[in-house]
Amino acid sequence: MEEKRKDRRMSLSAKLLIKNMNDDSVKAEEVEIEVLDVSKTGVGFICNSPLSIGAVYEAHLKLWTDEVIHAFLKVVRIEQTKEERYICGTIFMGLPEVNAKRIEIYEMLNRINEN
Repeated sequence: MEEKRKDRRMSLSAKLLIKNMNDDSVKAEEVEIEVLDVSKTGVGFICNSPLSIGAVYEAHLKLWTDEVIHAFLKVVRIEQTKEERYICGTIFMGLPEVNAKRIEIYEMLNRINEN
């Protein structure tokens, strides 16, 4: 997937639980996904379920401090893998500034540790 983010990406060994917020006719189902990277503007992840571009999903992101950030993610990119999994790029919708700052602090600590 081509890099399109302005903000630096960082990896977390975390999981998200999501459910589709756009379609009330579909039963809300929480799906565990594998987070590839996160920045203060969005999350990249792999999941086994096909998602829809433009759809908004509710998410619970577990941070490195064991805090959980409740957020809404809009899918902007999807790429299907050979293994029938989906690599998704999302952006945060209405992420509170305090949570964006938590992610930004982690990004800063990552940069310090790399030097």
